[in-house]
Amino acid sequence: MDGPEGSAGQPGPAERSHRSSVSSVGARAADVLVYLADDTVVPLAVESLPSLSAHELHRAIREVLQLPDVALEIFALWLVSPLLEVQLKPKHQPYKLGRQWPELLLRFTDAPDDDVATDEPSLQFRRNVFFPKRRELQIHDEEVLRLLYEEAKANVLAARYPCDAEDCEALGALVCRLQLGPFQPGQPTACAVREKLDSFLPAHLCKRGHGLFAALRGRGAKAGTSEQGLLSAYRRVKEGSGDSEREAPLRTHYQAYLAKCHELPYYGCAFFHGEVDKPAQSFLHRGGRKPVTVAINLEGVHVIDNREKHVLLGLRFQELSWDHTSPEEEESVLWLEFDGNNEGTPVNKLLKIYSKQAELMSSLIEYCIELSQASEPTAPQEGAYGPSSAPGSSPPPAQRPQLRRQGSVVSSRIQHLSTIDYVEEGEQIRPVKPKRTTSFFSRQLSLGQGSYTVVQPGERPDQG
Repeated sequence: MDGPEGSAGQPGPAERSHRSSVSSVGARAADVLVYLADDTVVPLAVESLPSLSAHELHRAIREVLQLPDVALEIFALWLVSPLLEVQLKPKHQPYKLGRQWPELLLRFTDAPDDDVATDEPSLQFRRNVFFPKRRELQIHDEEVLRLLYEEAKANVLAARYPCDAEDCEALGALVCRLQLGPFQPGQPTACAVREKLDSFLPAHLCKRGHGLFAALRGRGAKAGTSEQGLLSAYRRVKEGSGDSEREAPLRTHYQAYLAKCHELPYYGCAFFHGEVDKPAQSFLHRGGRKPVTVAINLEGVHVIDNREKHVLLGLRFQELSWDHTSPEEEESVLWLEFDGNNEGTPVNKLLKIYSKQAELMSSLIEYCIELSQASEPTAPQEGAYGPSSAPGSSPPPAQRPQLRRQGSVVSSRIQHLSTIDYVEEGEQIRPVKPKRTTSFFSRQLSLGQGSYTVVQPGERPDQG
């Protein structure tokens, strides 16, 4: 775990079972089990397992799967258990990290001792957090696209990638096309979709709520219409020119699915577990804490409500400063600072994320910023892939429509967060932090056009 490439978080749906890939095997030839995104297993017979590097194992997997050389950049090896996820650097030795797993759990999780003693990681072949998504749909190898699609689908179905209902239906329709073939009107198709609804839509859209509580939450109506919405979207899935049979190239539909996922700002993220303070309901009720997932990719940071499956805060790196406190100082915390307002007064806001993985998150943010500064200054336009790259679907829009939807799950909900607000010279909106003359944190994206600025006292309405 020496360095920013290690990343950890909450396991996804492929980690439902408790399984191990790297166990106490000697220096003889041994079978190593590597899990793919669709939960299939690739057994590898290797020599000298204890000294084998992740890079060497990666090469062996690519040979078995007959993947092109570009797969070296696209995929990485991960150690994953129900308690922790770690993306390995090429130089890491999976066997040794597997033996050190209890120490990693004690350092980066709050797991009880009994769980630490019995937890074992599996070795997984998954998307590299540092592979830019703008390069993804330039890929034409069908097996590479299938692996990326399977991983994205698993994250959508597990609500690790929160989606609005209409987007879930559009993505589920592409899964229907890939699993059931072109849409055929009639009852057999409707029955096939109904029987496997949880294979096409996230679980919270498949549940049919009943009673007053479901009605109040607004979940019953959504669930009741999800099946019909899925069938309608399935009917609208377009085939490429002349591709009307089941044998039509699947590549176009994989690309269409990935293009749709690229509209989600947290696509390709590493995921971390944390908690945030809830806003106090009243003076009689303390807010307490809310479990969240922190998603970090090359574009920014998103804080996702685990229960409600929506974004609480989304920030590009240009919009934030950050730091972390270590357990030696106090409770391990990742701090995010960003612009906001308090009853019309411009303020700097501080969000406190409690997590034993704060150090990992801080390192990953720093490394992603370094990569963004070293990359090309101008990224391709959002619609650069065009309909010719993904004829199995409508062309992706030039802008991201779900960001403009009222109540979209990807929109920030600052009102659901308890933040510390202040202005530059310590004029207290909420008297929690000491007087400051600059940003709390010097760690921020310093190059390029950014929108984050430290609020000046003169910007307050009472001074101007």
